[in-house]
Amino acid sequence: MTTDTSTRIALPGGEMLAWSDLTGRRLPGGGPLAALAARVTPAGARVLLAGPHDPGLVDRLAHADVTCLLRSWPDGSALAEDRPVRVVVGGPGGLPADETFDVVIAAAGLDAVESVEGTPVGWDGLLRRLAAVLAPGGTLLLRLDNPVGLTRMVDTAPWYAGRDDADWTVGGVLDAGRPANLEQARQRLAGAGLRPGGCFAAYPEPGAPTALVDADALAAYPGSGLLDAVLHGACAPGRADRPVLQDPARLAVDALHAGLGAALAPGWLLLAHRPAPAAPAAGEPPDPAGTAPGAARTAPAGPGGLPVLWVQTGPPGIGVVEVTAAADGWRWRVPGPVAAAADAPFATRAAAWRDPAVLTGAVPEGRLLRTVLLDACLRRDLAALRRLLHGYAAWLDAHADDAGRLTGATALASLDNVVLADGGASPARDATGAPPVFAVLDPSWRASDPWPLDVTLARGLWRFAATLATGGYAHPWSSTLDVAGLTVVLAGTAGRDLDRATVTAAVDAEVAVTAALRGLDNADRVALADELRAVEPTAPPVGLDSHQQLREAWLRQRAELTRVTALLRWTEELLTSRERALRRAEATINLLSGSISYRVGRLAITPARLAKRGARAAKRRAKDALAPRRAEEEQQ
Repeated sequence: MTTDTSTRIALPGGEMLAWSDLTGRRLPGGGPLAALAARVTPAGARVLLAGPHDPGLVDRLAHADVTCLLRSWPDGSALAEDRPVRVVVGGPGGLPADETFDVVIAAAGLDAVESVEGTPVGWDGLLRRLAAVLAPGGTLLLRLDNPVGLTRMVDTAPWYAGRDDADWTVGGVLDAGRPANLEQARQRLAGAGLRPGGCFAAYPEPGAPTALVDADALAAYPGSGLLDAVLHGACAPGRADRPVLQDPARLAVDALHAGLGAALAPGWLLLAHRPAPAAPAAGEPPDPAGTAPGAARTAPAGPGGLPVLWVQTGPPGIGVVEVTAAADGWRWRVPGPVAAAADAPFATRAAAWRDPAVLTGAVPEGRLLRTVLLDACLRRDLAALRRLLHGYAAWLDAHADDAGRLTGATALASLDNVVLADGGASPARDATGAPPVFAVLDPSWRASDPWPLDVTLARGLWRFAATLATGGYAHPWSSTLDVAGLTVVLAGTAGRDLDRATVTAAVDAEVAVTAALRGLDNADRVALADELRAVEPTAPPVGLDSHQQLREAWLRQRAELTRVTALLRWTEELLTSRERALRRAEATINLLSGSISYRVGRLAITPARLAKRGARAAKRRAKDALAPRRAEEEQQ
């Protein structure tokens, strides 16, 4: 064994001296992954972090005795200097054979545990090694990347290319030594002597997920408005940071509604447990604490067990928001204390702010209004569109004050934050004529000042119109409308009369709200305003560099150019026909002016024309002479 360089760093051999694994994206506080790890770790438990993890996750485990197994010497040295944890730098063979842990967390996957400086043991070998150090009754949290998940479907680079420095080996479905789906992973866990437990789908990327969703919930509630909004928000890129083949948010929502939200997730986080002894050995008294000697401490089970959803959203001060299962449905929950945001000066106050205190009630059930409207547009169901949009406008009107202004969460209730709370498999086609019932999905975001009702309505309709136009969705209205014009048409469908000035004010409000949600500075806010004001039907969606969407935008531009070209051709043909008719008229006139009959008629008409001209002059002189006399008579 190599001589220790620190009292808290062990070097059993196999360390990688010039390599670092902590180069990826980091979330504030470790994100949902750190929240899950903290939830499955009881106080005082012995925890093994196998592989590189976000330092924020290590901080969340301050209530436990943490040992980190890393292959990178720079990462291990930095971690030991900054945090009071024990670090083992080397391959999995460096773990002491006589030491067990209550919780083993391999949230970076098993590939990041094995060192290239040691003897490779393969995926199954690594799993067996980690299972061997798991105490009876202990918990294993394991990450598994989906080889046919959403990330690989939208990535422009093929998975088998392996151009990154870390890809000295490329794993995929062709490798029979590793599981390729959830069922195979559960079989491998059972083969290692573990009992498979729950599973969480990681979106939008397994390395730094901003949303963890229970796989059973994804299968049981494919039409949930909450899951629809969460997956769309997690996979929708805020900026065009990297090119993709198609819109990952659209693909994630489609997978959810098809019942494939878990099967096509970018990655999974699996829970497994080592069975504890069923009864104490003969002659050994039962443990009064309910824990066998040497077994792991179990975390206190809350109502409904683990949450069904963790999502990283909003400012870092709030952190991760949970959704728990209760007897009356799903409920919001913000774990831990939340620091109140300091009030900014009026001149710099954001247009929207978040109140985490309201995230304690029930999550409204129903389908997301945006999804139902998209379905009605694709089916060209004008009756359903009129019913839904008219009901949405009436619902906003019912929450307005006497001055026609909206406050609180209703002022920001756009179509992607409103659910049809009356349920039903197809509420858009309700034959009873009952008005739809709406509810705000996430009521924590609130407007800082009251908003005019028309601005709130125009903002929600403008966002939907921009989605229709730039996303290339089929709809029952003219394709020549711009986004503002389509917004006015949607307002007319809702029974409201909006002008373009109101739509412009709604775009400015959207800029202010988006800047508050993302925490943008002045420069980014100006750039966002320029982008949103320049949205055109022939352009791709803002912030999305998608090959599919770029091709759709090119097709729309080609159709628009074809229409304009046809219009120019028709105009040229009309001008040409008018010019030919004018030339024919000129030729006829010239022909007639040179004939004998024209000359004789002109000679006959000339004296009459002169006589008429002379009569007009005599009449004018007579009027001038009689005018003074009439004036004198009127004075007398």
